[in-house]
Amino acid sequence: MSAIVKLADNSSVYEVAKVSPLSIATQLSKKFDNHIFLKREDDQIIHSFKLRGAYQKMSSMSDAQKTKGVIASSAGNHAQGVALGASKLNIKAIIVMPTSTPQIKVRAVQELGAEVILFGDVYDDAFAHAKKLVSEKDLCFISPYDDFEVIAGQATVAKEILAQLDQIDYVFSPVGGGGLAAGVSSVFKQLSPNTKIIGVEPEGAPSMSVALQNGCPTKLSEINKFIDGASVQKVGELNYEICQENLDQMTTVHEGKVCQSILNLYNRDAVVVEPAGAMSVAVLDQFREEIKGKNVVCVISGSNNDITRTEEIKERALLFSKLKHYFIVRFPQRSGALKEFVNNVLGENDDITFFEYVKKNNREYTSAIVGIELKFSKDLDHLIKKMKENSFFGEYLNDKPETLRFLI
Repeated sequence: MSAIVKLADNSSVYEVAKVSPLSIATQLSKKFDNHIFLKREDDQIIHSFKLRGAYQKMSSMSDAQKTKGVIASSAGNHAQGVALGASKLNIKAIIVMPTSTPQIKVRAVQELGAEVILFGDVYDDAFAHAKKLVSEKDLCFISPYDDFEVIAGQATVAKEILAQLDQIDYVFSPVGGGGLAAGVSSVFKQLSPNTKIIGVEPEGAPSMSVALQNGCPTKLSEINKFIDGASVQKVGELNYEICQENLDQMTTVHEGKVCQSILNLYNRDAVVVEPAGAMSVAVLDQFREEIKGKNVVCVISGSNNDITRTEEIKERALLFSKLKHYFIVRFPQRSGALKEFVNNVLGENDDITFFEYVKKNNREYTSAIVGIELKFSKDLDHLIKKMKENSFFGEYLNDKPETLRFLI
């Protein structure tokens, strides 16, 4: 894909984008005994790399196409990129976004001057509706990833990394539809072929992994939408072809691990990221031995995280760390039962963080859903033992995802 590399050299993206910092992550480097650098695309004006590809595409359009206007479908960051680029080029823009898109992203797009249409539950629903409106309104569609010009725009991220660091052993890139990974891997395979490029996607939306396994882009029947910026049901055709050729490895990361990384990046490095932006860091534990002593670059793709999601992020991180546990607890219908539970069952470091109880008449026992946060994961066995010894244990809910999803 030498044409992508050449186009990245002559890109117009710097009319809206800037060369983002490549900063050393001191705490992570100590943890993994290497040198980890964060490519800070969260530092862009829209806090995401997406403005690169969107502007590259729109600036390459003919005057006639620009006059018609553009339409895009996006979970948020591509939408902001299109809206910003359209404003810069004085082009009318319509953005179709899934109804699940965080409000911070919806407002950001509207403030950049684009019209927003909310449609469907996932990105693919929004995509189908946007394509329908292309013919109805005679607009030009700006793909979030499955377009040569868009990929070339994203490839400028890799050109910058190569200019900022001499020796690069590994690059971890988040993967949603595949635009960033396609652009980054194309540049590195041309200019730094010894660098290992690893794509990372959500465990609950492994679209590229499935595509590579099946030998073609495959639409997933169901995905976990939590990591909204990287959760698509089917990767782009062009992106698949390029990633198949250039990626050294694809892997997935658990959503709970991503939440852990979001909190750690904020608490330890003062870096604010969205779930998709944290995937490249969250996956590092899987490669601990392999990356020891190496120069590693993690692409932080964005930071547009809705603050209202903070409690859910913390909850998911605690569940993944096995520090938060939900139970159905059987309480006898008599006064003092709750006090007995607290005094005889809970340890000194245990904390009740969720309690839902409905008193029932004419029953010997009633049940409550109780969420308990532990200080140490190893204390779980002792907690369950004490519940059973005191006849409070009803059911453990953490290993019942269909029930648990109603609680977080």
